[in-house]
Amino acid sequence: MAEGQTISGGSRVVRYANFVKLPHTVFALPFALVGVVLASYVAPVSYVAIAWIVLAFTSARFAAMGFNRIVDRTYDAKNPRTAMREIPSGTMGVKEAKLLVIVAILLFELAAWKLNFLCYALSPFALAWVLCYSFTKRFTRWSHLVLGLGLGIAPVGGYLAIAGSWSDPWWMLVALAGAVMCWTGGFDILYALQDIDFDRANGLHSLPAKVGAHRSLEIARFLHVGTIALLILVGYAAGEGWLYDAGVGVAAALLVFEHSLVHADDVSKVDKAFFTVNMALSSTFFAFVLAQRLWK
Repeated sequence: MAEGQTISGGSRVVRYANFVKLPHTVFALPFALVGVVLASYVAPVSYVAIAWIVLAFTSARFAAMGFNRIVDRTYDAKNPRTAMREIPSGTMGVKEAKLLVIVAILLFELAAWKLNFLCYALSPFALAWVLCYSFTKRFTRWSHLVLGLGLGIAPVGGYLAIAGSWSDPWWMLVALAGAVMCWTGGFDILYALQDIDFDRANGLHSLPAKVGAHRSLEIARFLHVGTIALLILVGYAAGEGWLYDAGVGVAAALLVFEHSLVHADDVSKVDKAFFTVNMALSSTFFAFVLAQRLWK
């Protein structure tokens, strides 16, 4: 059976989209655009810049996910939940996958170069972080936070692409990256509940495999409380108003709903919690941030 968020069809485009779970782009792309909106208070935004930012984000994510599929192909083949992914199922060869990752890396570097020198100079470090994540589950239970920080780079990159310099106050971007890190780490822990037995049997160090479902849920809740607290700090630093605050409130409500769907002894709704709720959260929060900017 296919995983959730898998596009039906047999074309090469569909195969490439499923290879990197393209629908998951809606998780962090809105937060990258939140960084763009916040930067618009200090520098003008052009449609060309937005296009390069979207390309940079999409290609970096493609490279990271594609690299993960290559590195984890033997584990994916053993896991019934992932056995139908492109490489273990034989619908895509490893050489083709590597070529796609290389092309994505080149596109990312091109987009970073087109944006500004700061983005280009920092791009290798961002790329190294999101690629190295694929190995972390082999030796640490905190791989979820490594992934989270990888997505947390997105809004920072969006801001730097427009502003060309770090934020004032300096901690605003740190708080924004931290909010996305906590948010992503929390929902990735929930997603990993599906594979507790598999991870334990194969020596993988996910947090649920190490501390159990109940404790993992508590940690995920703590991280999501941190998400809301950090978003409040970002709004304070940026001098945002009531629309931004309303967006934070909606995000908090959606996180509460997300946790109501997943229980230690029942993960049947984890796919809905993982994809549908988080897609709504990032998209809705961005809409409120943009509305606040337009209001001002």
